[in-house]
Amino acid sequence: MPGFRFLHAADIHLDSPLRGLRTRNEDAARLFQAASRKAFSNLVDTAIERQTAFLIIAGDLYDGDWKDYATGQFFVREAGRLARAGIKLFLTRGNHDAVSEISRKLPPPENLRQFSEREVESIELPEIEVVLHGRSFANRHVPDNMANEFPAARPGWFNIGILHSSLTGREGHDVYAPCQLDDLLRSGYQYWALGHVHAREVVHADPPVVFPGNLQGRHARESGPKGATLVTVENNAVTNLEALELCAARFECPIVDIDGLSDEPALHDAVSAVLTPLIGACAGRPLALRLKLTGTTGLHARLVAGHETFTEELQAVASALSDQVFVEKLIVATRPPAAAGTLALPRADLEEAFAAVMARPEFRQDLAGHLALIRAKAPREALEGDVDIDTILAEARDLIVSRLASGESAA
Repeated sequence: MPGFRFLHAADIHLDSPLRGLRTRNEDAARLFQAASRKAFSNLVDTAIERQTAFLIIAGDLYDGDWKDYATGQFFVREAGRLARAGIKLFLTRGNHDAVSEISRKLPPPENLRQFSEREVESIELPEIEVVLHGRSFANRHVPDNMANEFPAARPGWFNIGILHSSLTGREGHDVYAPCQLDDLLRSGYQYWALGHVHAREVVHADPPVVFPGNLQGRHARESGPKGATLVTVENNAVTNLEALELCAARFECPIVDIDGLSDEPALHDAVSAVLTPLIGACAGRPLALRLKLTGTTGLHARLVAGHETFTEELQAVASALSDQVFVEKLIVATRPPAAAGTLALPRADLEEAFAAVMARPEFRQDLAGHLALIRAKAPREALEGDVDIDTILAEARDLIVSRLASGESAA
């Protein structure tokens, strides 16, 4: 069998909205709103430059129905570039693709093959002796194990399985088409192209079972480099996996330790020192920061009281380093110095107590009810896409524990 390369991507979420970022910074929102399209163009550019045989998108190309034809037209144009380069495109529908039927139709590109929603479909590429096995989904919620429906590997061919699945579950992701790793391995395939989980993960090395992660981060919990996986095949076996950074913008959540600092110039210097290498690693990409300050500092009271002012100050520090860096949120998790004669509570004991309370199902259920009520009443544009129970609890814990540990009132 001749050697070849292919690209494995997933969770494109083309034209996914970024409402939370828009409410805080219009300039950042404009840059990040265009990022999903730019990242997809980067993916197509790479497929052509690396002379890949084909591109796999393992679910969630879209984020739901198109608001107009522009989303579909963009995809058709990019797929057309692949077609003119002789690169085939294979696509499965995932849970976000199935949120609602795409109500507007366009003629599909000639190089596109979308796997059936009714059953596992096997597609052959006889010129390179490859067979791809995959299935699309028509429903947002798929509780059944679909891995058992995949056929056994075809002897003598390079077999690829394509599945949008949460496997045994991953934090921050709904259970979807769940299965065990052994369910995949018993097929005998040489590669499993997974989707649904937005963090890159090589679940199994030989044969590779891979989540490439999403192509473009959409909020602060999807931080760091994002992209796709380039797979090299020789003699019917994978010889190399290369994680490619193809995102057009990045989210990062840096932690700045300001322990012992007592004045604002020192704070600015500490933040600048942390941001400088981050900005360099982004290679000119727009960067949204969820900046967290930690440590025992005489600045604590001023940081808490003047949160908005300090956010703007640190935005100015970031802007001096790059005009494409935005402070999306400032988290103050510092502690004041212990006052003379104050018996500070053991921090470890406080954190253990809070962890026990926060793990109680009835507590989380009650909080979830309150959060749902707030979401129902709040204006849509004010909602952050990344706010969830774990985020709220983590921020509350940091604030309360830091104050109690130093004897400060949490009121």
